Amino acid sequence: MENFYDSYGRRIRYIRLSVTDRCNFRCRYCMPMTGIKWIPHEAIMRYEELLRMIRICASRGVDKIRVTGGEPLVRKDIVMFLEKLRYIDGINDVSLTTNGFFLDHLARDIRSAGITRINISLDTLDREKFVYITGVDGFGRVVKGIMRALESGFDPVKINVVTMRGFNDDEFVDFAELTLNLDIEVRFIELMPIGPGLEMGKQDIITKAEVRSLIEQAYGPLESLPPGVGPASVFKIRGAKGRLGFIAPMSDHTFCSRCNRIRITADGHMKPCLFADKTLDLLTPMREGISDEELESLIERGIKNKPESYMALGDAKPGDLIMSSIGG
Repeated sequence: MENFYDSYGRRIRYIRLSVTDRCNFRCRYCMPMTGIKWIPHEAIMRYEELLRMIRICASRGVDKIRVTGGEPLVRKDIVMFLEKLRYIDGINDVSLTTNGFFLDHLARDIRSAGITRINISLDTLDREKFVYITGVDGFGRVVKGIMRALESGFDPVKINVVTMRGFNDDEFVDFAELTLNLDIEVRFIELMPIGPGLEMGKQDIITKAEVRSLIEQAYGPLESLPPGVGPASVFKIRGAKGRLGFIAPMSDHTFCSRCNRIRITADGHMKPCLFADKTLDLLTPMREGISDEELESLIERGIKNKPESYMALGDAKPGDLIMSSIGG
């Protein structure tokens, strides 16, 4: 069957799938410290609904799924769902993004379910700063989770670092140092002005070029590596065991032209672009009895509405968006 393409000729092969809006952290750039109004349980997509949708997408060339939240590991029976997702025909790559808090206990089970790739969010190596940015005194548990993921055989293990001027810009070299002896990929991600992140102000955004420059001042020119399926450009310090990734949605003007992703929110809405404030409801038609053929056509229509770039959205209001229910 023909692959999914958007109106600009980009093949859509990657879905970021939010399975819950719940999270045990309150990261300042992601969720208001006062919390948010949770999506009612009955409005969250059931596992069987998610699997049905992914099977249809897989029949049209989608082969990569990243499971996100909120924090996906707070959802009951998540390991069972990951295993079922992993063995859908046509899906070659299932990965997980987590804050790492529960990994010490769940990493081996997740790996046994067939998941090999994992991303763990960690914005600082300082415990006090960790408490400040997340609202939780969980630094030790996250570190244990990272080590457990390595011990359990995940490959790759990626550490996601959101770059914030005046908060963690004095730690980028320390993060890079982790790759010298650990087989991990530390990924530096430019802060995006979405939701609470918008309130932090553009002055807090530190670019890919600035981060790379700081690391090269310490370790010399970085070696370029072939890119993966995702949005990161990948490098390594000469002689290092691990790698460095850079994701630059704010400073890389070719970022959108290479986008092969759509997002499905926890309540079953398709977001063809992270910055878009308009979504397509898939869950309601599914619960009203839409056929697989009709659902496929609906998904294709949503993909055709994917904008050429987030800069073309015009009247979108990214400050109103909440990352915890979008899927990161």
